[in-house]
Amino acid sequence: MSAVPARTDPVRYVAIGDSFSEGVGDDGDVPFPGWAGRLAVGLADHLSGPVSYANLAIRGRLLAGVLDGQLDAALALDPAPTLITFCGGGNDMLRPGYDVDVLLGRLAEAADVVAARGIRLALLSPADPSARLPLGRLINARGDAWAEALTGFSRERGLPFVDVSRDAHLGRAEFWSEDRLHMNPLGHQRVADLALHAIADGPEAAVPRVPDATKTSVGEELRYYRDHVVPWVRRRVTGRSSGDGRVAGQGDWAPVVPSRPGGAGQTT
Repeated sequence: MSAVPARTDPVRYVAIGDSFSEGVGDDGDVPFPGWAGRLAVGLADHLSGPVSYANLAIRGRLLAGVLDGQLDAALALDPAPTLITFCGGGNDMLRPGYDVDVLLGRLAEAADVVAARGIRLALLSPADPSARLPLGRLINARGDAWAEALTGFSRERGLPFVDVSRDAHLGRAEFWSEDRLHMNPLGHQRVADLALHAIADGPEAAVPRVPDATKTSVGEELRYYRDHVVPWVRRRVTGRSSGDGRVAGQGDWAPVVPSRPGGAGQTT
């Protein structure tokens, strides 16, 4: 008979970030959509203690907005979180005046605050949609610079880090939704698998086996620009954000039920 694993302390996991952490693009039939919600279920499956989950991420937020608003809200949760994941900076890459050193300075201040509270912080680099986007080369260069900065920072601080933007597989079209800016359920699940391995010593993410995406026609390309690029440009010109007026989708603790027998119980 195999030994029963020792019961672990409760995990209270909260995600902060932008649309990537909010889970935009994940329309799969799951209890908590997005890579963060899928990670929460993965933690419940992998660990032997109860897991609770909250998600304060809101689409369109710049890094400063994540750290100024969402981090304070995360720290104010009762009971306090034991784990925070941060992924931000992706929207900053689309703005003029992008400065990696400034972003890293803001992150360092936030990491100090989290460490002082005895809460574990895990970092992710933003997903890289550049392969099929206008201005893709610029976005890719900025994303690489931010990922490199996060790599060094996480190593220096001893923080778990998932380099999503430079994953060998996630640049493929098969992992992205119709807007080409947000991941689909396949992409979100791969990020969750990568995060579970980095944060909780879960199994290594398997090499994905998905069919190759078909080449788009001229008509499909025109529809893509009409339905997605033009509205995005219009928001930039008018100073609006896709997250204006939105609130966090999971603003308080929710118990996470394991997806398979033998996982953690559920409590707050």
